[in-house]
Amino acid sequence: MKSILSILCVALVVWLSGCENLDRELITDITQQQLIRSYDYTLNRVNSLYTNVPAGYLQIDGAMTASATDEAEHTLETSNVQKFNNGSWNAIDNPENLWPNFYLGIRKVNQFLIATDSVNLDQYRLDPAPSAQTIYQSRLSGIKRWKYEARFLRAYFYFELVKRYGGVPIVTQIYSVEDNFQATKRNTLAECMQYITSECDSAAKNLPVTYAATDLGRATKGAALALKSRALLYAASDLFTTPSWSSGYGNPELISLTGDRVARWKAAADAAKAVLDLSGTGYALNTNYRNLFITNSYTLPEIIYSRRNSASNEFEKANYPIGYDLGNSGTTPSQNLVDAYEMTDGTKFNWNNPVQAANPLANRDPRLGLNIILNNTSYKGRNVEAWAGGRDGKGIVNATKTGYYLKKYVNENLNLLLNNTSVYSWNIFRLAEIYLNYAEALNEASPGHADIKTYVDKVRTRTGVALPGLPAGLSQAEIRERIRNERRVELAFEDHRGWDVRRWLQGPQYLGAPLMGVDITKNADGTFTYTPITVENRVFEPKMYLYPIPQGELNASKGLIQNPGW
Repeated sequence: MKSILSILCVALVVWLSGCENLDRELITDITQQQLIRSYDYTLNRVNSLYTNVPAGYLQIDGAMTASATDEAEHTLETSNVQKFNNGSWNAIDNPENLWPNFYLGIRKVNQFLIATDSVNLDQYRLDPAPSAQTIYQSRLSGIKRWKYEARFLRAYFYFELVKRYGGVPIVTQIYSVEDNFQATKRNTLAECMQYITSECDSAAKNLPVTYAATDLGRATKGAALALKSRALLYAASDLFTTPSWSSGYGNPELISLTGDRVARWKAAADAAKAVLDLSGTGYALNTNYRNLFITNSYTLPEIIYSRRNSASNEFEKANYPIGYDLGNSGTTPSQNLVDAYEMTDGTKFNWNNPVQAANPLANRDPRLGLNIILNNTSYKGRNVEAWAGGRDGKGIVNATKTGYYLKKYVNENLNLLLNNTSVYSWNIFRLAEIYLNYAEALNEASPGHADIKTYVDKVRTRTGVALPGLPAGLSQAEIRERIRNERRVELAFEDHRGWDVRRWLQGPQYLGAPLMGVDITKNADGTFTYTPITVENRVFEPKMYLYPIPQGELNASKGLIQNPGW
């Protein structure tokens, strides 16, 4: 723990060096006290807190988290993301060790909350002129709001830690490097979940529903309620309520919750419904699904909260098909995922159906072609040649091993030879997830409730997707599986799949199953033959339901306890 808290005790000026809007020469000319008392620099500091929210584009050594799940295979075999797939990761070598990043963000929030009380507004407070008093009240209101933005972000950082590690140390004060951390302990999972949800409640009461255009991207009331919805959904799920997976772990309070399971599901349903009932938001499902994942998507009514990023083309360089200028294939979708997309009539795709197997990409859920680049479909001015011997197929170094390429979040309109770039927005919360959160929780708390079908159907039948609604007469178990599959296809490549599979305790079934692809042969008559193949055998052990506490933290803080199996 001391190693992390040493990171967290970095001087304020070092913290601020990461802020995009600060003038470094000016910073070196003022004292820390002046910095803390300045309203303008305090605004820059709250902006800097958002930089610790990760964007999932190239999160694990140049790969998306999808390549550590059954969604995809990363074409670069030397990428560290492969350690998740072959089981070679551990407490010393975790390819996605975000513990330092989130605790740095927490430290920055704690520092900020203390410093905001020192902002000097005397210039306006002591001036009796009405205009000065108006500015004074506006700035007081702004500082108050910033505090709740910060508290929302801190709750988000803690949730991201909890979903990876279970109970973690809750730190709300400022430590110095001289402090002794040997006795630092993990808070229980119950304490962490209570802390996260209570912070969400406080933030939701004090944050605005919407912002002016100049402030888009800041945390809103809806964002705080959406985080609470997600946290309570996880708190009700199998992983955190069924400790038997941990083989007699001696500290179940760190990884599991007790109490009425149905009550937990009801709380999760109520939290999701609170987002849906929030007035004045303008939230609505987008009628163009593809637009949710390209430039300026943060302005769309379906987006509740997203991380906005600077202009770049690194994601396109990493993920354009291999036959396109500067393309490197990157995250290539799996046959496992492709098979999850239904036929347009709402039935499951079936390789044993000779008609479907002969043309497996025809008559499928439209989201398949919006999320994934399919063989022989138009992309950047030509058809993709994913067949063996084609410009994008096997026989070329780093060509897709699965037969598919990624489309979601990739801007196909960039000319990489001209170094074209675009601005990105990584979606953290969007309305479709909340609909599915609500339906999943309600199906467990109140099976048969009419809202279950209503809200799943809103996702399935919206313009641009237009699948049939769920059929009547499904059992609770059948609806459960339909909702889980709906999450799989709707939220693909948005960093949900690995965590969903874990919270459903389905790791061996999906994360440990062979990663599948398809061999594509072009026939003499111009048709294609598709043959399913195993691309990679994957490894999943029960201990992998949670990440190991980093070994460096255990060495520095003897009060910390490792997670089961590690």
